[in-house]
Amino acid sequence: MTRKSTLTSEDKKMCRSMFWRTMTLSSTYNYETMQALGFMYAMMPAINRFYHTKEERTEALKRHNELFNTTPTMGGIITGLAASMEKEASETEDFDTSSISAIKIALMGPFAGIGDSLFWGSIRVISLGVGIGLAQSGSILGLILHLLIYNIPAHLIRYFGVFLGFEMGGNFMKTASESGIMGKITKGAGIVGLMTVGAMACTMTNFKIDKVFTIQGSELAIQSILDTIFPNLLPLLLTFACYKAIKKNVNPAVLMLILLVFGVIGKYAGLF
Repeated sequence: MTRKSTLTSEDKKMCRSMFWRTMTLSSTYNYETMQALGFMYAMMPAINRFYHTKEERTEALKRHNELFNTTPTMGGIITGLAASMEKEASETEDFDTSSISAIKIALMGPFAGIGDSLFWGSIRVISLGVGIGLAQSGSILGLILHLLIYNIPAHLIRYFGVFLGFEMGGNFMKTASESGIMGKITKGAGIVGLMTVGAMACTMTNFKIDKVFTIQGSELAIQSILDTIFPNLLPLLLTFACYKAIKKNVNPAVLMLILLVFGVIGKYAGLF
């Protein structure tokens, strides 16, 4: 027995438009907000549909021009869920819009892990194995099969993910609102989001002091001492410093230039 879809024709039209727009997730990648511009572009059909004033639409667009990064093929589900939450926000006066960002940040990490393992680590390897094997024998089928084996499941998951996220998101929001657990979900998502940001700061920020001092014949490695006291302390402090600078409206481009100059001077000085 199949489950009947609750989506209207307008919902389906909007989801199809969002699906095509998710193709831009990584095409606008930058080191400030990563895939945010592509995500914001994908959300525009929902924002334009659910909000009717320029101020409301501007506020919604600002919400989605924040850090976002996941496997592009898995972005459809998060886009659909975010659209359903925007719909709820447009209909509920006291809706906590910060929960939209919290849910996005909480989901982008786990979905990236699933997507990278499934597509980059499995399907791509299989499609390349088949394609290269045939291409080495001079067959054009190598290229064709490689593209089909990878892109068919990738596009199916991306396409139906938008519909699934939007449809299930509506039921999720209704249940969460009626049961009063939306606040707990928002808090939990915020915690997971902060853990994700902390992990990114630890793994993606490389800041070490390589300078070794010699005192009375004994070598003193500053980095070893810091790692003993607080591992990855310097990347954490650098991340907080950048965050503080951005909060004070320092232009990200200027901040990156300062970091570049700081790194070059530190390298030539032999500090790191």
